[in-house]
Amino acid sequence: MHENPLMKSKNLIIAVAVFSAFVNLLMLTGPLFMLQVYDRVLGSRSVETLTGLFILVVLLYSLMGVLDYARGRVMARVGAKVQSAFDAPVFNAVLKQSVHEEFRAQPARGLRDIEAVQALLTSPVAMAVFDIPWTPLFIAAIFIFHPSLGWLAVFGGLALLATAVLNQFLTRKRVEQSQITSAKSHRLAEDARQAAEIINSQGMRKAITQRWKTIRNESLQAAIHTSDFVGIFTSFTKSFRLLLQSAMLAVGAYYVLQNELSAGAMIAGSILMGRALAPIEIAIGQWPNVLRARSGWQQIQKIIGAIPETPTVMHRSKPKAHLVVKNLVIVPAGQRKPTLAGLSFEVKPGEALGVLGKSGSGKSTLARALIGLTPPASGEIRLDGEALANYDPDILGTYIGYLPQSVTLFDATIAQNIARMAEQPDAEQVKKAVIMVQADRLVKSLPDSFDTVIHNGTGRLSGGEKQRIGLARALYGEPALLVLDEPNAALDSEGSIALNLAIKKLKAQGHAVVLMTHRPTAIQECDKLLYIDAGRQQAYGPRDDVLKSIVKNAKDVNTAIKQGSDT
Repeated sequence: MHENPLMKSKNLIIAVAVFSAFVNLLMLTGPLFMLQVYDRVLGSRSVETLTGLFILVVLLYSLMGVLDYARGRVMARVGAKVQSAFDAPVFNAVLKQSVHEEFRAQPARGLRDIEAVQALLTSPVAMAVFDIPWTPLFIAAIFIFHPSLGWLAVFGGLALLATAVLNQFLTRKRVEQSQITSAKSHRLAEDARQAAEIINSQGMRKAITQRWKTIRNESLQAAIHTSDFVGIFTSFTKSFRLLLQSAMLAVGAYYVLQNELSAGAMIAGSILMGRALAPIEIAIGQWPNVLRARSGWQQIQKIIGAIPETPTVMHRSKPKAHLVVKNLVIVPAGQRKPTLAGLSFEVKPGEALGVLGKSGSGKSTLARALIGLTPPASGEIRLDGEALANYDPDILGTYIGYLPQSVTLFDATIAQNIARMAEQPDAEQVKKAVIMVQADRLVKSLPDSFDTVIHNGTGRLSGGEKQRIGLARALYGEPALLVLDEPNAALDSEGSIALNLAIKKLKAQGHAVVLMTHRPTAIQECDKLLYIDAGRQQAYGPRDDVLKSIVKNAKDVNTAIKQGSDT
């Protein structure tokens, strides 16, 4: 489990506690000043005493202001340290989760949860936590004035505490529901933004907008109901506290009339009452933020601990391009029926394997398994004799090149996208990858060549051009194994030729290539074929032999392959 960052900020929290102690002690300045003015200054009619007391009050309040500002600054840094400590682990955990099917449908959270925790640590509630322990001191001071006033303060404090508990019990579910619906609306809005082209071109905008408005309205209604409910407690708390202060004045005035209490003590008691109950009032008013932060904290711990760390081995040198798969079985999380079962094949250095199959046969699932994203339920996948599960995922990623069906380019330069988002790309390796996929003319045609900044979704690059850049990214760093999922889906004939030439060069250099496809031109450079149907291996072996066993017009297909045609 990730170490609690609050423990790392222990010294800062202790400093806040010390500052809070002095701030709360200095809060007695007002009541004591009132006591002296009413009981001493008015009685003695001494201007000098009043002047001296007022100068002292100015100094004490100035000191209190400085200390209050200081503890606020320190808590802001505690919040920043907590956010900084969680940012990278949560971001990495979210990325790890996102490759698992069971997490994809869930609303994206994580970073918003961190922000909720950080916001609470810098809010008035955090200060109230340090102020609440001083409430008994203020109530004890009221007891000194008169026991009846003290018991009135105790009653008020207990009543507000009961209100706080009731508030927590009745608003928790409403706040959680508000968070869920809000997350859904944000997710749909982001999905719609990503699919803006298809939405606008297919006349879906009205339907999507209506769907989003429905979810958004649910979110707004949930937020309104939560606000209304919390408002009941907040208004009651404020009114009740004012009533208590007035009651303190009324009871105090009664004892003044009975000559059991001075006028100064009556005023000071009312001020102390307000100060004693202020932290509780703040907590009640800010309770939705407390619940959001608590939910966020729990979600953060859940996210970080959701995917256990896998044991790793140190691989000091680049593995050989030798892939072995034996009796592979893939079962999606939460399901019992395997999507792939009984797959066994081998790809030696300098070989290319083509995986054929109908749509939905499991080709993409196999691709995800070969790059380490989907762990086998049974069987094994070995690269250079070592199980993929034993590689550090970040190190494994440098050994494997992967081209998914849908290529995503990030908001960065062409060079950085090809170099897998390295801040300082290896210029030689970038150019080498671009030349291998024959995308050098494409890059040179861009305004700033390799330094051209690509904004994902701006439409600067066509689908085929994105595919070329994605292929160059897969080849960057000369990976031992290259896994291509429908690599020529968006390529024109020129791109397909470039792809086959790249595969030929990779084979000549001793790399292993596995590509999933259903187009004859893509298997031109394949030495072997694997045919799967409904997740089961139906045929495996040399290309021509497999083609003869799975298609009736094998001769025509072979001719199409040699001619580079898909017809």
